[in-house]
Amino acid sequence: MDKKFKINEEINVSEVRLIGSDGQPVGIVSTRQALDMAMSENLDLVLITETSTPPVCKILNFGKYKYSLQKKKADAKKKQKTSELKEIQFRPFIGENDLKIKCNAIQKFILDDNKVKVVMRFRGREMSRTETGFATFNKVLSLCENFAKVEQKPKLEGSIIVTILSKK
Repeated sequence: MDKKFKINEEINVSEVRLIGSDGQPVGIVSTRQALDMAMSENLDLVLITETSTPPVCKILNFGKYKYSLQKKKADAKKKQKTSELKEIQFRPFIGENDLKIKCNAIQKFILDDNKVKVVMRFRGREMSRTETGFATFNKVLSLCENFAKVEQKPKLEGSIIVTILSKK
């Protein structure tokens, strides 16, 4: 847990605003009296808000409280959608149908709210035909232009051409 809770004897203030075990406000009472009330119910006195005047304490089962906070944190983390960077690779002399299959994969990734890194690799003598590679690369971009936008212009880096596509 990120937050360190003060419970029972760790609370060192003279009086607190107390919330009972049923969730109803009890009022402002001395810390000793609040601690006695918690002990009589076999529960813990937990400091909820330290910054208010007087600080807010609640009578509850601390183990259950910590568990519920962990569950809330896990649920919040589960609901977060993180965008990933997917990568699609192909070669300069790729077949027409293979190219369409790669574009369908790009479309699927982009519709899932991911960014796509499109990479074209040149091998050996193919480096002398980079203009053909750029033509194929532009064909890919034109096939994807109705659902994707170019985030980073295609550029030649060594023996590869790279660009990044994202959702329109």
